[in-house]
Amino acid sequence: MVKLGQLFSFFFGGRRNVIAETAEVFIPNAENSAQRTTDVRQQAMAQYAHEFGQPGLVNRIADGMNRMGRPLITYGVIGLFVSAMYDPIWFAARMQGLALVPEPLWIIFGAIVSFFFGARELSKYRGTSMAKEAARIAAAVPQVVENIKTLNSLSPGIAEGGGYSSLGKNEAVDDWKHNG
Repeated sequence: MVKLGQLFSFFFGGRRNVIAETAEVFIPNAENSAQRTTDVRQQAMAQYAHEFGQPGLVNRIADGMNRMGRPLITYGVIGLFVSAMYDPIWFAARMQGLALVPEPLWIIFGAIVSFFFGARELSKYRGTSMAKEAARIAAAVPQVVENIKTLNSLSPGIAEGGGYSSLGKNEAVDDWKHNG
């Protein structure tokens, strides 16, 4: 007959646990698994720290370029508002040209702008075919030409790229131009 002490010594002797070792074949040891996960994370963080710890000149330039998109777009839009208030006729003539831009190009432009402002996707008109868009643009050309003629008649030379409107002098703007 086997003594109880020999039985325990068989299963748990020599700093081993036969039951735990057998169970680990079917269920991983949670403590060892957590330690492996921690080791992998620490190695990844060390690699990232080494790679990005001291960026070189090229990386700094690329980071700067990536950060310029939103401010440039924002200041550009503000500039459009300022130019519209400063010389509405000149601004309207420029906007007539934008009426001829195909809708798929607007969608691409919108996707780029929305990317800089954090959106994931812009797909307003996925089903619009290029042929329909070309027909829409061709139909709009006579109206755009007529609008530019009308703008030119209001302020000759402005729509072609001249100075600010001669419809009426703005004394405050003139004073600002001369006195800075």
